[in-house]
Amino acid sequence: MSNVPDASDAVKNEAPRGLPAPLRPFALVGRVFLDKLDQIGRVVWLCLDSFGWIARAAVTKKIRIGRPAIVAQLLRVGVRSVFIVSLVSGCVGLILAFSLAPPLDQFGQKALVANIIGVAVLRELGPLIGAIVLTGFAGASIAAEIGTMVVGEEIEALEAHALDPVRFLVVPRFLASVLAMTILAVIADVVAIAAALGLSVLVLDIPYTTYLDNTLAQAKMIDFGAGICKAVVFGMLIGLIACHQGLSVTGGAAGVGRATTLTVVHSVVAIVIADLAFTAIFYALKLV
Repeated sequence: MSNVPDASDAVKNEAPRGLPAPLRPFALVGRVFLDKLDQIGRVVWLCLDSFGWIARAAVTKKIRIGRPAIVAQLLRVGVRSVFIVSLVSGCVGLILAFSLAPPLDQFGQKALVANIIGVAVLRELGPLIGAIVLTGFAGASIAAEIGTMVVGEEIEALEAHALDPVRFLVVPRFLASVLAMTILAVIADVVAIAAALGLSVLVLDIPYTTYLDNTLAQAKMIDFGAGICKAVVFGMLIGLIACHQGLSVTGGAAGVGRATTLTVVHSVVAIVIADLAFTAIFYALKLV
């Protein structure tokens, strides 16, 4: 498991004794803050450890990252998510078209539905939809799988044979999450825009050529690139948080269930915060 010491238990067990009653809520908030800060630090350490193994595998032939393991994880967490990502992104595209058409039609600009949907999907909604779905499929599955290994003492068995769990368990799942998230973001983009296009042509009476021309005129390569950058970071967050929660499991089956729940919650929060940070950076650089 990770070599970073787990200070969360010490923080939780440290009671605010001797403090006046009005100050105890502040002490509780401080303990929670330190606990979350400790978790973030361990995730960052796990990220650095994973990148270290990837770099060593790229430089040294003796160190290999099992490609079959990466492919197996990619098929397990990525392929299973394609249908649900397509379904959700298609519905989102239809919802956007239905919602935007009436207000734009009041100003005689109904064709601008294509402009808005193109940018919104490529820059924001495509990666976000894929990340939310992958969190449920991949994140929860990875945390439960590794957590079960921890409970079954399989991690200790690997360490007893001088096999690093990060190299053999974390890195393949980390890389699979990044690759799957990138592919799912592209699929979500295509399906959402195609669904909005079909609805606009068949129901909203927007000509096909007009919709396509407006989309190509408004959506730039920077929009697609921004979405792909977000997808890569989202995949990293999902893989790292899931692996960290799995390696941190304590308390048997109940601990596995708790780790699965925390993986989904923490991943969604981290994804939204990362999305906000990306948007703020793009705005500051005048890329939006």
